[in-house]
Amino acid sequence: MIDAPRIDALQYANWSRKVFEQMRAGGLDAVHVTIAYHESFREAVLNVEAWHRLFERHADLILHGRDVTDIDRARETGRTAILFGFQNPSPIEDDIGLLQVWHDLGLRVMQLTYNNQSLLASGCYEAEDTGLTRMGREVVAEMNRLGLLIDMSHSADRSTIEAAERSTRPIAITHANPATWHPARRNKSDAVIRAVTQAGGMLGFSLYPHHLKGGTACTLRDFCDMVARTAETYGVDRLGIGSDLCQDQPDSVVEWMRSGRWTKAVDYGEGSADAPGFPPQPGWFTDNRDVPGLAAGLRAVGFSAAETDAIMGGNWYRFFAEAFAPA
Repeated sequence: MIDAPRIDALQYANWSRKVFEQMRAGGLDAVHVTIAYHESFREAVLNVEAWHRLFERHADLILHGRDVTDIDRARETGRTAILFGFQNPSPIEDDIGLLQVWHDLGLRVMQLTYNNQSLLASGCYEAEDTGLTRMGREVVAEMNRLGLLIDMSHSADRSTIEAAERSTRPIAITHANPATWHPARRNKSDAVIRAVTQAGGMLGFSLYPHHLKGGTACTLRDFCDMVARTAETYGVDRLGIGSDLCQDQPDSVVEWMRSGRWTKAVDYGEGSADAPGFPPQPGWFTDNRDVPGLAAGLRAVGFSAAETDAIMGGNWYRFFAEAFAPA
């Protein structure tokens, strides 16, 4: 067994036994999965119900993860722990009390925004970033109390920095890359990465083509070189993988992710309006069976075995142990 667990801090696949088998083939011990984008409370509860059926039908491959003891149990039994997360706070509607309800249902990660302005903060696609709202500050405090990880992957700069400063627990960017490497709107500035990591937080590197320099044509070497340069600046212990793998999803799902119900138009968001669907993954990471190759790529650019283990999951494990603990 590899000394450290293998953890992917963000996926939104079209879940199936095939995907779960590929997780096991790639050696993934835990995956943070998106269970809601723009859903209301009731709609998101139905997604939890669907996951319960998946846990029942595929109990030999997956289990519901609520803390790192479940990741340990997954490793011991040859399974993958599934951690629930929201990419948008819409399932709490305008009721802060629903955070406790969602925590009881197993939620462990929530983004304060998904590209747009929310009741809590500004998204990275807004023209003006007004920072955390009044409700946002209250939600940050409640998430700290409960042990819900604050994720700012789709948030704007000021909002993210304010969240890092306001939170009494370290926060995370689970899936994005440095904007200095590739200036996608969703990638993060040095100021943001510094604010998050200096406060003890984590950055998960994304393998989604729109976040990669060269897109689908990005090479494994170029990606791993970028990881190495980021480690030199912010430290190996603050870095992980959040692949943003959207495997086997139909292109229609992109419209739901980006447009929800807030617009009648199609919001193409990242990428070209000429190709609004999912772009092809780079050949070196097409599904979870390619996780070992990613680790090998990190070793090839000079990371030690221990450093590679840390980036591939050890850092997330240590971080989750603290993030999910009750106050």
